Amino acid sequence: MHMLRADDPHFDKFGEIYFSTVYPGAIKAWHIHKEMTLNYAVVSGMIKMVLYDDRESSPTRSALMELFVGESNYCLITVPPLVWNGFKGVGGHPAIVANCATIPHDPSEISRLDPFSPSIPYNWDLRHG
Repeated sequence: MHMLRADDPHFDKFGEIYFSTVYPGAIKAWHIHKEMTLNYAVVSGMIKMVLYDDRESSPTRSALMELFVGESNYCLITVPPLVWNGFKGVGGHPAIVANCATIPHDPSEISRLDPFSPSIPYNWDLRHG
């Protein structure tokens, strides 16, 4: 599996890499970074990744993006600063999510919301059909 190279056209800079485990049905959301760009890849299992753009000057303001990523859809997801994001474990076993961030973790540049906050118009249920 290939995630990111320093000579990739979309590579910005390296801050740190960390891994997060998410169990099926567990939700890790919402959070937003003021400065950090996130580069996510799911190296094991599957997740539902959701992005919400509420940047005032963005042409995609109020847009939601839902992506199912992991073993059966391996890809890199780059999340710019000031875009809300979160994910939910889906499938039959835990997922391991890698994040190659552009700056080291700094608690002062992150904000969080409850996954069910009415501020973001999203329902975490899986929809069938």
